Amino acid sequence: MQRYGSPAQRSPQGYFRGMFTQDQLAWANTVQGDTMVEGLGILFIPSAPGTLAATMPVDRRTKQPMGLLHGGATAALAETLGSMGSAMLVDRERYGVVGIELNANHLKSVRGGKVTATGSLLHKGRTLHVWDIRIHNEQGELTAVCRLTNMVIELKK
Repeated sequence: MQRYGSPAQRSPQGYFRGMFTQDQLAWANTVQGDTMVEGLGILFIPSAPGTLAATMPVDRRTKQPMGLLHGGATAALAETLGSMGSAMLVDRERYGVVGIELNANHLKSVRGGKVTATGSLLHKGRTLHVWDIRIHNEQGELTAVCRLTNMVIELKK
């Protein structure tokens, strides 16, 4: 049973060299139409090797009534990033990815601009993926730390 492409891609050393291609990022940005992801303005962007990154505006769509970035929007950004990352690692014709646990620590408030989430895969098992996701404001300050666990499930035919 092969899920993850070539042997070089399956090994952590080979996998982390390139992580995601421009085509995969384009796909990730295309499939979000008519979803909460599009509604929140989340956009996948190029990032350092071994990571996946996305941005989200801090505006009327993502703020809570006190004028701060809503913790739920931060959580949605983190889960979107990790879930899409896992989805791009599996054979999507045979497997699906579902989030089974998300933890978010909100460290600093954000009132405007945009935030950038950068995720690193901590564990890539046969049925579980664990992501470490760091969210920064435009000044580069750490605003949240999140951990997401995804389960890889076989799709019913």
